[in-house]
Amino acid sequence: MQLSDIEAVLFDMDGTLVDSDAAVERAWRSWAVEYGVAPAAALAIAHGSPADRTVRRLLPGLDDTAVAAASARQLALQYDDLSDVTATPGAHDLLLTLARLGLPWAVVTSADARLAEVRLRAAGIDPPVLVTVEDVSAGKPDPQGYLRAAELLDVSAARCLVVEDAEVGLLAGRAAGAMTAALKGLDGDLCLDDLAHLADRLEAAPASP
Repeated sequence: MQLSDIEAVLFDMDGTLVDSDAAVERAWRSWAVEYGVAPAAALAIAHGSPADRTVRRLLPGLDDTAVAAASARQLALQYDDLSDVTATPGAHDLLLTLARLGLPWAVVTSADARLAEVRLRAAGIDPPVLVTVEDVSAGKPDPQGYLRAAELLDVSAARCLVVEDAEVGLLAGRAAGAMTAALKGLDGDLCLDDLAHLADRLEAAPASP
C-alpha cells in the first residue's frame, strides 16, 4: 500500500501525539519502588503497553485482584502529573494537514479514559475518536484497539496508517493489517523523524486515481 492510498490515520498517544515520556517514567519509577521492582526493569517494558500487562510481567505471582490494584495505583500516579505534558513536535501541524487533506483520524491508547483525556487536553488535542484500554478486552500488541478505531471511522483497517513510537504498538498496527509509521528509530513501513516529517510526506503523496 502506498501513502496515497491511506483513508485514515490512527495515532498512539503517549510519545506519539503527546510528549508525556517524562511523566510516564516518573510514575513507573515511583510505582516500582513501592512494589519492590527494579525501576529499570519496569521502564524497559512499560512503554506503550497497558499497565496490567506490564504489572503481570513484572510481578507474575500476583492474582487478578492484586494485578488490578497494582495497575490502578500505577495509573493514579499519572493522573495529576501534567506539568511537562505537551504536544509532540509537529503534532498540531500534522493535524492541520489531515484536516486540509480530508483524512479522518483517531487516537488509540493503552491509557484509561481519564488519563487519556487529561493528557490530550494538556496537549491541546481533541481527537474525533478516542479508543482507550477500557474499550477493548486486550490491549496492545493485540490489534483490537486499532480495529475498533477503524470501525468507528468507518474505514477498513487495511486502509489506515498507524503512527507509533513503541514496538508493542507497531505490532498491534501490523496485526490489524494497517500500514505503519514508526518514530524514535523504530522500524515501520515509514520511518519518521517527527510528525512534521509525516505531514510533509502526506502533502507530497500523489492523489489516488
